[in-house]
Amino acid sequence: GLNTTMPTEPPDTQLFIMDRDDRQRNKNIGKNFMCRLQCMFSHPSSSESRLSLEDTQQWSQSLERLLESKYGLATFRNFLKSEYSDENIEFWLTCEDYKKIKSSFRMSSRAKKIYEQFIKAESPKEINIDYHTREQIKRNVKTPTMHCFDDAQKIVYGLMERDSYPRFLRSDIYRTLLENLAADATKG
Repeated sequence: GLNTTMPTEPPDTQLFIMDRDDRQRNKNIGKNFMCRLQCMFSHPSSSESRLSLEDTQQWSQSLERLLESKYGLATFRNFLKSEYSDENIEFWLTCEDYKKIKSSFRMSSRAKKIYEQFIKAESPKEINIDYHTREQIKRNVKTPTMHCFDDAQKIVYGLMERDSYPRFLRSDIYRTLLENLAADATKG
């Protein structure tokens, strides 16, 4: 009959259920991420790679502190993904990488990509910058330099600092992480 072309393994019902209910899915993103984090922390290959309560508490001192920590950055990105607003951090990280490019040929093709992905109106991950900055970048990418995205990067950093970062500090992901680490600390 018809079933011969069907794959034998059962369909991933978990995925189907999660798709049906986005709110639940966000919770699950948070939960699964917490599990992954816990695994990362509880099997440290070396002591300094382990996330400490102290380190995690420092994330709340400044956005800069948070982004400097590899775990902090991972947690923040996951939080932004869970609320479908990760284009700012993705853009910021892309710019950080972009500034490390040495070859002008690679810089040129990468600049165009960044423009297409984040800057151009209606682009897939369009960031929220003003018209003037957008136009300026549009001109700059024709002959890109290391600094052609600096203004946009500053704007995006400011947006994250005022908006997503305070929300992150109040989020379940961050609070749960602190609680779990505090609990671990008291267990010794």
